[in-house]
Amino acid sequence: MIPAAFDYRRAGSVDEALQLIAADDGAKVLAGGQSLLPLMKLRLASPGTLVDIGRLDELRGIARLDDGRLQVGALTTYADLLDSAAEHYGVLRDAVPNIGDVQVRNVGTVGGSIAHADPASDLPAALLALDAEIVLRSSAGTRSIKASDFFEGPFQTAMRPDELLTAVILPGPRDGSGSAYESLEQPASGYSMVGVAVGVVVGAGNAIEYLGIGVTGVGDHPYRASGVESALVGAAATGEALAAAASHAADGITVNSDIHAGADYRRAMAAVITRRAIEKALARVG
Repeated sequence: MIPAAFDYRRAGSVDEALQLIAADDGAKVLAGGQSLLPLMKLRLASPGTLVDIGRLDELRGIARLDDGRLQVGALTTYADLLDSAAEHYGVLRDAVPNIGDVQVRNVGTVGGSIAHADPASDLPAALLALDAEIVLRSSAGTRSIKASDFFEGPFQTAMRPDELLTAVILPGPRDGSGSAYESLEQPASGYSMVGVAVGVVVGAGNAIEYLGIGVTGVGDHPYRASGVESALVGAAATGEALAAAASHAADGITVNSDIHAGADYRRAMAAVITRRAIEKALARVG
């Protein structure tokens, strides 16, 4: 349980952090450390250099943008996320209190969770459902990328080696919207074997105008269930329509199979949990 030797550098600013990671291909960024440090102790990760950004207050906190959206700093903890304006998202109220334990939620960061990109992490699914944007910064400038384009594989993202995840942008409040999260957890670890986040907007005639469905724990990375979305957008959310659409939750996905759940079981439960999450989100539309 002792990590391999490494160099430690504490960044005094975002610019300094960017210079450090650009200059060292073996560098890893340390934020809350709730994912990286356990991997290092098990020697599943052995970075040559740790660049500590944990004291950069400029990356902390939540601000309302002029267009009504919420900008969540990368170093905002799970606990701070819930104790903020972001709590009006039902999907976050559902998902965040069950992430890790109280110590993890008080120290673990939003940006760290997203950058880590664990295939069974809950927060990425919520960002996918809300169609959130992820802000990345390098010495060359800043770019924003949709959450649906960010997660590429197990622990793999579209973030370049010289980039730092600095913020997440959530959509502003909208009439007729609701969101929810439902999951089937592995009892010992608490990780989701199947987790489904839903964001929905209902318009005139109870027709669904927008539907975002983020799924975690089923494939090798969090993904949007586009087959379910396309089956319901523009239609009324009847019970029969929901059941039929939810059956597409794992379409096009190589479903995980492990000692906790086989692929067939995960695929079947993905449909069940997706239907439940959509129903829950619709019940919250206001």
